[in-house]
Amino acid sequence: MRLPDASVIVVSRHRAASLVRCLVALSQQDHPRFEVIVVADPEGLAAARATGLGPKLVLFDEANISAARNLGLVQAAAPVVAFIDDDAVAEPTWLSRLVRPFLLADVVAATGFVRGRNGISLQWQAAMIDAQGQDHPLEVAEEGAVLPSQPGCAVKTVGTNCAFRASSLRAVGGFDPAYRFFLDESDLNLRLGPLGLTAIVPLAQVHHGFEASARRRADRVPTDLHEIAASTAVFLRRHAPEALAAGLAVLRQHQAARLATHRRAGRLTADQVSALMHGLELGWADGKGRALEGLPPLPPPDGTFLPIAGTGPRPGLVLAGRIWNRRRLLREARIAASQAIVTVYCLSPTPRRHLVRFDPHGFWLHEGGLFGQVLRDGPRLRLLGHAARIRLECRYWAKFRPMDAEPCREGEFIGDET
Repeated sequence: MRLPDASVIVVSRHRAASLVRCLVALSQQDHPRFEVIVVADPEGLAAARATGLGPKLVLFDEANISAARNLGLVQAAAPVVAFIDDDAVAEPTWLSRLVRPFLLADVVAATGFVRGRNGISLQWQAAMIDAQGQDHPLEVAEEGAVLPSQPGCAVKTVGTNCAFRASSLRAVGGFDPAYRFFLDESDLNLRLGPLGLTAIVPLAQVHHGFEASARRRADRVPTDLHEIAASTAVFLRRHAPEALAAGLAVLRQHQAARLATHRRAGRLTADQVSALMHGLELGWADGKGRALEGLPPLPPPDGTFLPIAGTGPRPGLVLAGRIWNRRRLLREARIAASQAIVTVYCLSPTPRRHLVRFDPHGFWLHEGGLFGQVLRDGPRLRLLGHAARIRLECRYWAKFRPMDAEPCREGEFIGDET
């Protein structure tokens, strides 16, 4: 059965380089028919236009991700709408897997798993969200699950890896602009819950880099807690007004502990901690005073479906070698990336931990030690030869992107000078 057409919305603000990398990865999706809608500041739109991918472009340069997403939704002409952040990159099988559950008529939302900045550890898996904004982790098998929401509790979708049935999303009024940042998807999940089921798709994966923004540094140290506090107040007013006072106490405790960790590590000074907590108080007052307007249904899309060219299944290619082959491997990867999903293994004869990243030139780069640890709960050392180690890595990552089947089976790797 053919997959549903999809509209992928990317909101970006003042991160043009990250946006381009995100778009390059989207261009390699194995889903054959989807459009991309970029909602961004002028610099981001110029960068998106320069990629030549032909995304729909929407100008918006305000710090309100909910309003930006709603603008993208106005242009989304497909029956399924997916969202990914500009500082994230999607595995080639991401979109196909994320939209497949919508073949079931009662599915209204879907979410996948998210890897962190090392490209390996899982940053987000699965959870329920309750009316007080608290997460409750879920255990979900690799094949995934389709679950109903419960009174006062919904299956949570993560903003950088989620999709919705467009008609259902419009019916509940889209995203609430009162949430400029934080808890915007959780609010939507609670409003959407009564309309149908939510799919959790563990193998639909993206890598999230946590780029610097107006609210955090690149090392994830917060620079502003105003919007977190404001959104928390709005959320509780919407969904659990009786918990408003207690919610402030919980928020203070949680953020104070978070800042104390950064303070002990030398990433924040005492004065900076004090200023951040003061900003939290101001944000709470702001959130308590924001108008909670009704959310009427959004109108149908304004425009035609414009799928980007060149997507669909591609062959996989593995380029593997030692650290001294690095320059040649990267050169070969750049050339091959236009025709294949390229995975480069560049390993040193050490026990260094592995890192995975998507290069903006269009290929996946795995680096680390030949004997090094990959999964953080896996063995610290793997005493394998080069060919055996590459075979092992190929078998694991073939779940997420196509690999060169012959090299993975026989141990004859392009670029492997033994």
